[in-house]
Amino acid sequence: MSAPNAPTVPTRFDGDPDRVALIVPGVGYSPARPLLHFARSVLLRHGWTVQELWWQVPHGFDESATEDRIAWVERQVAGAADAERGACRLLVGKSLGSLAASVAADRNLPAAWLTPLLTVDQVARALHRSGAPTLLVGGTADKLWDRPTAGATGHQVLELPAADHGLELPDDPLGSIDVLRQVTSRLDRFVAALGTGS
Repeated sequence: MSAPNAPTVPTRFDGDPDRVALIVPGVGYSPARPLLHFARSVLLRHGWTVQELWWQVPHGFDESATEDRIAWVERQVAGAADAERGACRLLVGKSLGSLAASVAADRNLPAAWLTPLLTVDQVARALHRSGAPTLLVGGTADKLWDRPTAGATGHQVLELPAADHGLELPDDPLGSIDVLRQVTSRLDRFVAALGTGS
């Protein structure tokens, strides 16, 4: 139970009601972290409504089977998409969020996956069968990123040299800001190319 008058964090930002983008977090990478914060800014600049997902993964999540983790993420994302009553037209996800790649593929939703879990076979297969515009962003120092797998999907790929799983450069904060700028710029072009829809 929250305290009276406790501050709340907005999770919805209104734009075009017929174009809703879901921001899907990672395990410990919330929508307030830089990559997703600026993704939201890009989407709002292009007139989208943005719905952020904030979650607490279940106790023991890391020890659960891959299939169980995927099913849990898919339930969260599919439920949020269903709540938009057909207006959800884009997913932007970080890391764990990419376990919902099948949701995007099944619903023909465009998606931008930041540090997708390309070493998970189910994610790679879902990306291969997705026919909607998709952007994959990862760093060469991220052990969960696989450039050949990303390239084989036929989707747009942005690979950042020496960037880790947070798309940061260890011990180089200014270089990390440059990486953030590159990701934000590429995401801006990707969203612009989606247009205003129908």
